Amino acid sequence: MSLNGRTVAVFALGGTIATATNPVTGGAVLALSGKELLKGVPALSALGVVLRVHDFCRVPSASLTLDDLNALHGEIEAELSSGTVDGVVVVQGTDTLEETAFYVDLLHRSSAPVVFTGAMRNPSLPGPDGPANLYAAVIAAAGPWLRNAGCVVVLGDKVHAARTVKKSHTTSTAAFTSPGYGPLGLVVEGQVRLHQKLPHRPALPAADGTQPTTRTVRIALHSVTIGDDGTQLDLLGQYDGLVVAALGAGHVPEWLVPRLRRLADRMPVVLSSRIAHGPVLTRTYSYPGSERDLIANGLIPSGNLDPYKARLLLHRLLATGCQGRDQITEVFAAVSGLPAESSHQPGR
Repeated sequence: MSLNGRTVAVFALGGTIATATNPVTGGAVLALSGKELLKGVPALSALGVVLRVHDFCRVPSASLTLDDLNALHGEIEAELSSGTVDGVVVVQGTDTLEETAFYVDLLHRSSAPVVFTGAMRNPSLPGPDGPANLYAAVIAAAGPWLRNAGCVVVLGDKVHAARTVKKSHTTSTAAFTSPGYGPLGLVVEGQVRLHQKLPHRPALPAADGTQPTTRTVRIALHSVTIGDDGTQLDLLGQYDGLVVAALGAGHVPEWLVPRLRRLADRMPVVLSSRIAHGPVLTRTYSYPGSERDLIANGLIPSGNLDPYKARLLLHRLLATGCQGRDQITEVFAAVSGLPAESSHQPGR
């Protein structure tokens, strides 16, 4: 289909895609504005898409904050509320791209797609992927294919849902994958060809996408390792919440259970897995330190969410006043795709 006359708002945040070589050090440094990025993709003019460029910030993505993302969401909503924008492209560094896309997706309620993209190779390297990624992202945002898809990630011509996408390699241009799910579709011949249905996007309680955070929240993340003596857990009592990146499908050494139970008595503790693929189980194993034991001792299963996305969801829930364990459990079940009846265990 023709995209001529359709409008896309482009928000430039920096990242590898916006770097140039420092003549003194020889390293890549942030340099390019949003307009300069678009100017480097001549093929965009042939699409006939009207591009509204916003230089939101220019930082490495590792330096983005949740306050930045809340502000970004506010500016995106302001653009979309005009009724003259068909979609949005966010251009940023790939280090945190999977997290920013997921977080903004938690807030985004418009039917217009928000497409995140970036680059793995900076412009000074042979075969930089930034221009192709930006071109594909504009196509994906301008067309009708991804309406009601929420936030997606487009790199290497593949379209990934924000909830499932992961950066799976430090340098490869094929770094972004959706383990266990696969991409939603492919950008090819100027259009998006969907391979599967668009993801269900449950709304968060007490957060309609416009409500700002109401208080400062700190969420800890603890990765369990063999021989973990629990000392680090003893230092986390001052946090508002905790995500445990457990072993396997949601298991810890049995001597950590009393510590985790004490923490769960005073704050929400979410049980996730440090494994890159697969869900946390809820009812398979029942030995001390197993997922059934931990859930019975008050931990909240994260379902299919990895520890990093689980941390963002927990942060958003606590920041907007959601405190009850049952309510938090239900939201994690809804967002992660975990059956609600599987997220509760008796015997607490």
